[in-house]
Amino acid sequence: MPRILFFSFLLFWTGLSVGHAVHPREVLPDPSQEARAREISAQLRCLVCQNESIDESNADLAQDLRVLIRERIVQGDTNEIIKSYLVSRYGDFILLNPPFKPLTYLLWFCAPLILLFGGLFLYRAQRQPVVTSPPLNEEEEEQLQQLLPSLKRNNLQSKTNQRKKS
Repeated sequence: MPRILFFSFLLFWTGLSVGHAVHPREVLPDPSQEARAREISAQLRCLVCQNESIDESNADLAQDLRVLIRERIVQGDTNEIIKSYLVSRYGDFILLNPPFKPLTYLLWFCAPLILLFGGLFLYRAQRQPVVTSPPLNEEEEEQLQQLLPSLKRNNLQSKTNQRKKS
């Protein structure tokens, strides 16, 4: 029983530590500025993890970007200025929700197009009739009956040879 409690406690605390990657030394003293920093960093992609916001990531680059955002907030930059600065350095990829513009059309339309073409392919594959060979005529049936015994013998011989080699 004590082991179960220990591991439950351990899992609980490791789950809590993963959710927030912001270190206490990064936190701004002004709560409104800190809230702005968290809002901005929640909208930006970690370029190392690529599927996490920099607010959740423990990567060194994410930490550097969080510090940069806080520095820019203290300097008086607006949220949009900070985001446009980071986009100018890293491109639209840094935004977790990229803008809808000609450079990002492929990003927006790629997944739906793949699903559409995949669905069309499956639909067409199911609609195609199954091609079956015509039944054997009497002459072909006789040839098959003559070949079957020799094929069975050869198959049995090859199996016994394999067993002897093993």
